[in-house]
Amino acid sequence: MSVLDTYDQFRDKVETLCRQIEKDHAAGIACHAGCDSCCRSLTLFPVEAYALARALAQRPASEAEVIRQRAREATPDGPCPLLENGRCLLYAARPLICRTHGLPILIREEGQNRVDFCPLNFTGYDSLPGTALIDLERLNQVLVAVNREFVARIATTQNLPDRIPVREALLLPWPPEPLSSENS
Repeated sequence: MSVLDTYDQFRDKVETLCRQIEKDHAAGIACHAGCDSCCRSLTLFPVEAYALARALAQRPASEAEVIRQRAREATPDGPCPLLENGRCLLYAARPLICRTHGLPILIREEGQNRVDFCPLNFTGYDSLPGTALIDLERLNQVLVAVNREFVARIATTQNLPDRIPVREALLLPWPPEPLSSENS
């Protein structure tokens, strides 16, 4: 079993949830291809960073090198190095934060709940049903557990930081060692 199988399964579930919210509330969502103001250079858990590295390794070598050069030139506070003409160059492999950004996120802070979403979305809405909300705490709990499993499986050969900037993720080697484990 690949070290990224659990992440891939979780990412697919989050993607399904996001697509359902977008379908159910299409009239309230302004996000579209080319809308990229939220596409900043972010930090990722190692499991997401390596998922990007894997996706980049699957691209033609010349295209991958152009993206790696963009990553080397990227700044910590600048736009995401994967952004080109308002579109993500590795859209299918984008991290969870990119998949959920702009959608209604339920955030718990100091015993209070609040909902956050792109200010361009849901204008004129007085409220949103619970089925339209992505519970950030639950999402992060699962992502932390998936990341912990990933790090444990490759930690014998890698010393990984807690978070990895996108620009550094694009420079990671793929595959990591060990790529798979027996009876995991």
